[in-house]
Amino acid sequence: PDTNMTERFDCHYCNESLFGKKYILREDSPYCVKCYENLYSNTCEECKKPIGADCKDLSYKDRHWHETCFHCFQCKNSLVDKPFAAKEEHLLCTDCYSNEYSSKCNECKKTIMPGTRKMEYKGNSWHETCFICYRCQQPIGTKSFIPKDNQNFCVPCYEKQFAMQCVQCKKAITTGGVTYREQPWHKECFVCTGCKKQLSGQRFTSRDEFAYCLSCFCNLYAKKCAGCTNPISGLGGTKYISFEERQWHNDCFNCKKCSLSLVGRGFLTERDDILCPECGKDI
Repeated sequence: PDTNMTERFDCHYCNESLFGKKYILREDSPYCVKCYENLYSNTCEECKKPIGADCKDLSYKDRHWHETCFHCFQCKNSLVDKPFAAKEEHLLCTDCYSNEYSSKCNECKKTIMPGTRKMEYKGNSWHETCFICYRCQQPIGTKSFIPKDNQNFCVPCYEKQFAMQCVQCKKAITTGGVTYREQPWHKECFVCTGCKKQLSGQRFTSRDEFAYCLSCFCNLYAKKCAGCTNPISGLGGTKYISFEERQWHNDCFNCKKCSLSLVGRGFLTERDDILCPECGKDI
């Protein structure tokens, strides 16, 4: 005999019959409302109660609220469908956030609203459109700027108004200049007249108002040692000995025959040579 088998329709979790009852499908499995809420409901951040299946669940960054609990922490006004800001786990309407946390523009003194672009420098804030060059009044934006006397200047305006001009290339010096003979130079323009190497940070000297590195100066102008023929610069306290139009480095002023140092001693000359009295007694 045929038997009518009615397929059971039970809760996927507690197995109680769902016939005639409200149920919720999740991943194709039916659940009674009680099991569904126990298993899957989110807990409201505000009232700490589950957000039931018949309630609207509002979420923000993995946190959830009942629709009626989704309000400003400060003034308690609803934030549903309104802009808001989060600060230290709390949600605030933009008015409360502005009053509490927003910075004031250093130029127009009005609040810089959350989410709007702003410029910050040394603890002060500006609306992007208020951060302008003092001279040309154009917004500086992300371009380089130079602060002076509590005003900010874009680089071209600063150069026109304040920068010194390099004696050599006549262009503005904005950073790292060199002063020589009370005149300004770019570091890269202040070079040896001879070899053109940069002199900034190096020892150098001058002749006829031209600057030279020590090597070029010695080669061009220094006296030559009668002993080793290398230049005697006389710079930096170099000691040397002069005698009848000739000069020697201290270390080169030695007896030609026995190499005894003659510094501070008596000596004899034989044509271009110098001799100690002992070696010279046979002359």
